[in-house]
Amino acid sequence: MFSITVRDHVMVAHSFRGEVFGPAQRLHGATFVVDATFRRAELDEDNIVVDIGKATEELGAVLSDLNYRNLDDEPEFKGINTSTEFLAKVIADRLADAVHAGRLGEGARGLDGIVVSLHESHIAWASYERAL
Repeated sequence: MFSITVRDHVMVAHSFRGEVFGPAQRLHGATFVVDATFRRAELDEDNIVVDIGKATEELGAVLSDLNYRNLDDEPEFKGINTSTEFLAKVIADRLADAVHAGRLGEGARGLDGIVVSLHESHIAWASYERAL
């Protein structure tokens, strides 16, 4: 399996419901380093996984919809604990939509999967992997 990974970051505010979250139940900020890995079994006709420039641009576009937002105020996240794991899935699904819409180029239609990892710190992160 071949892969390429592009990286960006996103800054959000949010709070959680549930005792398991302890002090994170209060409104707090989070800055995530975001890695998006694109995978395929065979390289495309140009011998690449995906156009790295388009992948970088699209990751930035997806993150711009979340960046500097209080997720508690966003209607699509109403009543949802926007955990690191949950946000990794949201970003992966939005990147998958971009692939299907052709925004990463026609060659990207041959991708097999995407993995999105959100790094909370240098010692903790969460990932979500999905097929395309």
